Amino acid sequence: GRMLRRRRVQQPKGRPLKLDPSTVSGKPGTPAFLSRPSGAPIYYGFPILEGTEVEGFRFGVITDFLASPDTAGDAFVVAPDDSRCGLVWESEVPDAYFKEIIPPVEGRWGVWAVGLPLPLATVEDSRRYLEALLPELRPRWESWSSTSTT
Repeated sequence: GRMLRRRRVQQPKGRPLKLDPSTVSGKPGTPAFLSRPSGAPIYYGFPILEGTEVEGFRFGVITDFLASPDTAGDAFVVAPDDSRCGLVWESEVPDAYFKEIIPPVEGRWGVWAVGLPLPLATVEDSRRYLEALLPELRPRWESWSSTSTT
């Protein structure tokens, strides 16, 4: 008879979130990122890493890769004008990539799937990772900011 091979189904991996303790929720008892106060920017409730600034851009953490090292996660980038975009990142990939997941809208200049051969495990790694993404990120931010009303 034929051997049936069962495919292993990858379970989604739970990754710890890095919350910004200085943020205030719009709804008591709910994390700030789930209940942003009126006027708060997207990704409010998640911290922007000190020491990651490159040419006015800063790296924000959603998945806490500092506490729980990983090669994939979620993050965001804060542009010089304080606008933001999302990143679904991979590190230590053999071939770099940069793809749109969600197009830019008012309030956010897109969500991008990005992969780089660089590690992403420390604050300094974050700065280097952001620096390597800037040639892709900057023109997209500039294009968005020139047409955006916010």
